[in-house]
Amino acid sequence: MFEIIGKGITKRLSPGKGEHVTKFFIFIVILLSITSCATKKNVLYLNDLDVNKTDTFKWSDFSIQSGDIVSILITSDSPELSAVYNVVPPQQPGGMQGDMMNIRGHLVTSEGFVTIPVLGSQKIKGLTLERAQNQIQNELIDKGFLKNPVVICRLLNSKVTVLGEVRSPGTYTFYENNMTLLQALGLAGDLTIKGERKEIRIVRIEDGIQTYGSIDLTKKDWFTSPFYFIKPNDVIIVNPNISKVKASGIIENPGNFIGLLSVILSTYIIIKNL
Repeated sequence: MFEIIGKGITKRLSPGKGEHVTKFFIFIVILLSITSCATKKNVLYLNDLDVNKTDTFKWSDFSIQSGDIVSILITSDSPELSAVYNVVPPQQPGGMQGDMMNIRGHLVTSEGFVTIPVLGSQKIKGLTLERAQNQIQNELIDKGFLKNPVVICRLLNSKVTVLGEVRSPGTYTFYENNMTLLQALGLAGDLTIKGERKEIRIVRIEDGIQTYGSIDLTKKDWFTSPFYFIKPNDVIIVNPNISKVKASGIIENPGNFIGLLSVILSTYIIIKNL
């Protein structure tokens, strides 16, 4: 092995020195490979799921809160009679679908009431949508207003915010009563390869109380978690995985990169001069 000293001048290295240098660079390559790679188990969802087994999980519906906008549709055997109980928005030009949905809905007051034409005030705060439907339906029957009424309640301003290592972070509106965490992540385009799948954080506020949850998407035990189903105004946070953090610390921080390079060069010079 030869070392170039100057133009036209070379110096023969002893086999021992060349061997040390070669081993050193092999060690550096292996070290960088180990610290930068991610295992398959860290990326795949539900690694421990038995596809041949069927599990049944019971989900709990969310309850109506103050500030919610609830659509209340009332129908019966007499469409003309039931029409007066429904909120009809004024005719507006296109392009205002979201606003129209809010106008069509009933705002739940701070005391928990909504006002239904003819029927009057109904307290629905704290009720699930199904219980609110039954309450209004029974009220219409008990007061003799309608025969065989059908009441359909739906939340119009359900939003979920997804932040961090997803393809399209942002706030999304949803109308399903039982949206799951995976569906919410799907709205944001799923996690990037740099997202930490073992610690999805969820922030939830109900009745002024803030709670937190942590979900490991690589396991199935979170199916029984209270955070399996998304509730209105949940915030989902996907932090970067350790590979992204290490890469950010070395490459994106020039000081760290220069420091690492200095250590490598110093070690090389020491070994070379042995």
